[in-house]
Amino acid sequence: MLAAWLGMAAAVSAQDAGAPRQALDDAWWTGPMLANSAETLPRGHVLVEPYVYDVASKGTDAFGSRAYVLYGLTDRLTVGLIPIIGYTRVSNEPDSAGIGLGDQILQAQYRLTRFHEGGWLPTLALQLQETLPTGRHDRLSRASDGMGGGAWATTLGLNAQSYFWMPNGRLLRARLNLTRTFNGHAGVTGASVYGTGPGFRGTARPGDAFYLGASLEYSLTRRWVLALDVFRSHGGATRVDGRTDPPGALPEPVRTRLGGSDAYGYAPAVEYSWTPNLGVLFGLRVVAGGHGTRHSLTPAIAVNLVH
Repeated sequence: MLAAWLGMAAAVSAQDAGAPRQALDDAWWTGPMLANSAETLPRGHVLVEPYVYDVASKGTDAFGSRAYVLYGLTDRLTVGLIPIIGYTRVSNEPDSAGIGLGDQILQAQYRLTRFHEGGWLPTLALQLQETLPTGRHDRLSRASDGMGGGAWATTLGLNAQSYFWMPNGRLLRARLNLTRTFNGHAGVTGASVYGTGPGFRGTARPGDAFYLGASLEYSLTRRWVLALDVFRSHGGATRVDGRTDPPGALPEPVRTRLGGSDAYGYAPAVEYSWTPNLGVLFGLRVVAGGHGTRHSLTPAIAVNLVH
């Protein structure tokens, strides 16, 4: 996949001899809706990018916000956190009791290489994320209050980014993300996001996950950018083990396996920047198909600020 991506982009770049090239600093970007950058912040600089969105599927609206708060610890190493909150509205069932915390994420990214005009090597970076099980996942009085998974999770990723020039001289920025997530065990009591009932006690072990995403951004003008993400994800099966204690009856062992999931889709977006360090994005993520996952539409708006 990476070789094909680089080959396609190199072919595009090779066609630019007849038109003047847009300068790299003439294009202002906010980033596409989904694909992470392979760049790191200069030492001492801060990026804040809050997203507000609605994951709309049949009978459900999961409103949420996640914000990327990142700091350049060195020129090659960026660290930060991704706070997440949410509220779910469900048809014919109780809505969430209130806005709740999701599972929060700590992130570090180390840049290995950097793109230079005239060279073939893209910017490459290693990314590490640790998911903290802060979201409510069990002891639920209503299913819509479930905002987390209850398990620690470690995600390792490789991010790539490069620039190419279209035949008309305009810039095209390409990104590629590959990640693998390793999930731990979650203690579960009562009704939970794993489908257990009020009398249950035990554990759940979500399956490990894989994600592949790519994006293209076209610099229409200095301020306006058109973007498109495509993605494919897979989540392994979840094991649930424990027992139920029905009132007035003997405990019963429970051992279930929740099937894995696959999803694919795309996310078109429009970016507008007032300055090189301040912009806004309007996007729509479409989960178009897969297995064990709901089709959904997720409109989102994000503001990108670098200081």
